Amino acid sequence: MLLTITTTARPATDLGYLLHKRPDRIQSFPLSFGKVHVFYPEATPERTTAAMVLDIDPIALIRDRKRGDGAVLDAYVSDRPYVASSFLSVAIAQVFGSALAGNSRDRPELTEMPIPLEATVRVLPARGGEKLLRKLFEPLKYEMTIVHHPLDEQFPEWGESPYYTLTLTKVARLYELLSHLYVLIPVLDDEKHYWVGEDEVQKLVRHGEGWLDRHPEKELILRRYLKYQAKLVRAAQTEITEPTDGGDRIDADELGTIDPKATETAIEEKISLHEVRLDTVMAAIRATGAKSVLDLGCGEGKLLRKIAQDPRIERILGMDVSTRALEIAEERLRRCGALDVPGRLRLIQGSLSYRDSRLEGFDTAAMVEVIEHLDPHRLEAMQRVVFEIARPKNLLMTTPNREYNIRFAALAPGKLRHADHRFEWTRDEFRRWCESVVSRFGYRVTISGVGPDDPEVGAPSQMAIFTRD
Repeated sequence: MLLTITTTARPATDLGYLLHKRPDRIQSFPLSFGKVHVFYPEATPERTTAAMVLDIDPIALIRDRKRGDGAVLDAYVSDRPYVASSFLSVAIAQVFGSALAGNSRDRPELTEMPIPLEATVRVLPARGGEKLLRKLFEPLKYEMTIVHHPLDEQFPEWGESPYYTLTLTKVARLYELLSHLYVLIPVLDDEKHYWVGEDEVQKLVRHGEGWLDRHPEKELILRRYLKYQAKLVRAAQTEITEPTDGGDRIDADELGTIDPKATETAIEEKISLHEVRLDTVMAAIRATGAKSVLDLGCGEGKLLRKIAQDPRIERILGMDVSTRALEIAEERLRRCGALDVPGRLRLIQGSLSYRDSRLEGFDTAAMVEVIEHLDPHRLEAMQRVVFEIARPKNLLMTTPNREYNIRFAALAPGKLRHADHRFEWTRDEFRRWCESVVSRFGYRVTISGVGPDDPEVGAPSQMAIFTRD
């Protein structure tokens, strides 16, 4: 089976940094079921292609089966050595593991950069045909080229085959493409070559983050990926559909005409602002080169989970005023393995209004959609706690842009996005507040938008990056 990934982003050879595989080498990796070979058929600044070839040993597939097992003969004549299946997902995870996690040791800034990508999988079993292929990949905004292969050209009466060559084209981050392939290839095949247990739930949650919760075929994906095990499917449903962090809830009564079931996430759903915001902040954290990171107002741990996936970050602290949010964060982080390294990640309960020595000594701090939940008269105390006492080298802060609220059709005029928001600043108000911080505490600041930029009202969120002089 063959997977190729092509980019035309100049210089296209940067694909080697993203995949952690040098274009000038042919590399082979032994796996339990055979070997994986990675090479570059073309590698120029204009166009670079990486190829992954799986050489599966059919004898190894049945080596551990008991004699007399009726399935042994089936194994010798199966399609497993020749088609893209869960074997390919395992190869992606083991050989392209850093790329799948969104990490690049030498060029970390590349991981969050959307680039033109083209991925081709030869040959892919789709138990559901072209219709299923489109149902799974079209909602993810891919352009698709699908080639159906006959079962046998000489014997058309044998019927249609389930085999296709699939090409996906999109401008995206590489880890997004790999995550989609990792999850959906075994879903299309409707089979896995290994035992599916509780750890598969966490793999699905981790690699489905940011897209699976909104996918129209989510239930089908869960059932097939988890081999129809009802207990595991229910666990995945609970994890994937958990409420988002505190800044993404909304009180229907405070919104007047909004649908009673709506949340801030629902208001912002069309542009997926919550994930865009987290990805933007994570990219900014990586750009600082921080080895210690502080998440102030960490809520239920979604940003912490992203931070923990970067192996270069050695010390992580999450603080929130809500003990319930911290309990949820701890459970979420434990399930994804973020707490496996003792002492690396801690969660504490605390307030931004009071001095706390535990917050001192960090390279970078983040406050994602936090400041607007503070009473205005507490902003002075927060400024001193964060900028004078904790005093991180860098502070990344996001907050809603009130001017953009008129673009949310579900939001009643004059209402704020969240019932707990004490205020929401315009771009000018936020800029003036940032300038006052800079003048008092010895920082410099860069302000930008988060999300699609509207020529009249700006981006839906705004971000300030404070850097200590």
